Amino acid sequence: MASQSSNLWVLLGLGLAGVLYMTRKFKKVIREDFGAFIEKLQLLPPPQPAPPKAPHPLTGLTFAVSDVFDIDGQVTGFGHPDWARTHEAASGTCPVVSTLVEGGATCIGKTVVDELAYGISGENKHYGAPTNPAVPERVPGGSSSGASVAVAAKLVDFSLGIDTVGDVRVPAGFCGVLGFRPSHGAVSQMGIVPVSSRLDTVGWFAKDHTILRRVGHVLLQLPYAPPRNPRQVIIADDCFQLGKIPADRIVQVVIKSTEKIFGRQILKHENLGDYLSSKVPSLKVFQSKQINGQSKTSSLGSFATVMQIFQRHEFRNNHEEWINLAKPVLDPAISSIFQETPDTTGTDVENCKAIRSEMRLALNALLKDEGILVIPTIADPPPKVGGKEILSEQFQSRAFSLLSIASISGCCQVTVPLGFHEKSPVSVSFIARHGGDRFLLDTVHSLYVSLQEQTEIASKSKASRNVSVSREQSAEMAKEKGNQAYKEKQFQKAIGFYNEAIKLCGDSATYYSNRAAAHLEVGSFLQAEADCTKAIELDKKNIKSYLRRGTAREMLGFYKEAIEDFRYALVLEPTNKRASLSADRLSKVFQ
Repeated sequence: MASQSSNLWVLLGLGLAGVLYMTRKFKKVIREDFGAFIEKLQLLPPPQPAPPKAPHPLTGLTFAVSDVFDIDGQVTGFGHPDWARTHEAASGTCPVVSTLVEGGATCIGKTVVDELAYGISGENKHYGAPTNPAVPERVPGGSSSGASVAVAAKLVDFSLGIDTVGDVRVPAGFCGVLGFRPSHGAVSQMGIVPVSSRLDTVGWFAKDHTILRRVGHVLLQLPYAPPRNPRQVIIADDCFQLGKIPADRIVQVVIKSTEKIFGRQILKHENLGDYLSSKVPSLKVFQSKQINGQSKTSSLGSFATVMQIFQRHEFRNNHEEWINLAKPVLDPAISSIFQETPDTTGTDVENCKAIRSEMRLALNALLKDEGILVIPTIADPPPKVGGKEILSEQFQSRAFSLLSIASISGCCQVTVPLGFHEKSPVSVSFIARHGGDRFLLDTVHSLYVSLQEQTEIASKSKASRNVSVSREQSAEMAKEKGNQAYKEKQFQKAIGFYNEAIKLCGDSATYYSNRAAAHLEVGSFLQAEADCTKAIELDKKNIKSYLRRGTAREMLGFYKEAIEDFRYALVLEPTNKRASLSADRLSKVFQ
C-alpha cells in the first residue's frame, strides 16, 4: 500500500511538472505574440444603435495601438522602461483611440515601438525586435514595429502607429501590409507623445484595403462623397533609380493596373528631383550652406537632410529636460543628439521651414486635386536582424531621400504591398496632395485588386523565366559533357548527353548538329541526316549541319543531295575547303 501511495505521488509529481512546463510554454507563446505587444487590454465599443440607425462603421474589428498613445489608467511607455518608470498613468484616452472605439472597434493592446519612437529598424534593446511574420530573419521596420507585426500576423484587423520619418510606411513595406500616412495635421495629435511636431502624423496599418479605407473615413471624419478617378498617375523615374529592387518589377505592375482600371492616357513620367529643385528656391540656399567644399548633394538627398534636421531639433526640444533628469541609458543614435553641441541655428530652422512650405506648394501644383505620384516606399529590402546595414550612411541616405517627400511636404502617402522579391516583401507608395486623403484612399481601393493580380502575373512570369533559365543552364551542362565524351571518342556516351540536352532545350541547332556528328562516328547515317535537317530548320546558316548532312547523304548514296549541301555550305562560307573538296569530288563521281 505504501509502495502504491509512493508511486501515486511520483505520477502526480510528474503530472504537475508537465502541467507547469506546458503552462510556462503556453505563457511564453501568449506573451510573445510575435513580440508585437507590450501590454494586452480591452477597450470595448458602445452598444449598437437601435434600428433604423446604421451600425457603427467599425463594428466587429479589433485593433492595437503603438505605445505612444495615451489610454486612461495606463502608463504610456514610449519604447523605454525608464520613461514608463518616471511617468504617471494617463488620466484620459487620446481622442484618436476614443474615436475608433466609439466607431465600433475593440482595442486589445499596446504594441512595441523603437526606443523613444526614434528609428526605422524596429529593434528595441529593452523589449526586443518584434518578429517580422513575412520574413522572420529580417527586421520588421520601425518605429511602429509592433503595430505592423500585429496586423501582418493577423492578430488584429488594423493598428495605429506614429509616422515621423517613415515610422508607419517602412514597417508596412517590410512586413507586407498596407500603411497609411495622412496629410500632416489631418488627424489629432492630442494625447500622443511627440517626436517632431512638424513631421508627426498618426498612421494606420491594415491587411485589407477595405478596412484601410473604413478606418480612414472614421479617423479623418469624412462624410460620404462619390469617389473620383485620378486624372494623372505620375511615375517618379529618378526615385526608382535609387532602389536595389529592380524598378521594372514595381513600375510595370503599376502601369498595367493603371491602364486596366483608368486608361493609359493618364500615365506620365517625371524626374521628381529636377522638378522640386526648380520649384523650391530655398533649397539652393540650404545646399550652398551644406556643401562646404564637399560634393553637391542631390535635391532628394537635401530634403532628407532637412527632414533629419527637423527631427533632431524638435526631438531635442521636446525631451532634453527629461533626459537630463532621468539620465536613461539610450541607444547611441539617440544619445548622440544630446551629447553633441547643437549645430542647428535659428536661421537654419527658418530656412527648413521655408523649404517645407515651398515643397508642399510644388507638390500640390504637380498633383493638383486628382493626381497620384508613384515612388518606391523604401529603396532596400529589410535588413537582417542584428545587422549593421540599416545604420549605414548609404542605406539611410537612400531611405530618407524617399521618405522625406511626404514627411517634409506634409502630403498623404500610402504603402501598398506587391508580393515578394528574393523572399522579401516588395511595396510601392502612392502620394496625393496635402488634403487629398479621401482621394488617395479611394484610388487605392480602386486599384488594389488589380495591383495584386498583376503582381501574381509578374511573379509567375518570373518563375517561368527562372525555370527556363535553369533548363537552359542544365542543357548547356549536358552539351558540354557530350562534347567532352566526343573528344574522348566515347560516341555513344556523347549521344546520351546530347539526348539529355535536347530534352531540356529542344530549340538549339547546336545540340542536334553535335548529336549528328556523334551519329556519323557510329555509322548511324539516317539519324545523322535527320538531326542535321532539324538543326537547319532551327538555324539556316548552320554550316556544320550542311557539311554533316552532306556526309551522311554521301554515305547513304544520295549524291545529288549531298552535293547540294556542300555547295550551299560554300555559299555561306566560300573559303571552306572541306565543302569545296567534297563538292568537287562528288561532282566527278556523279558525272
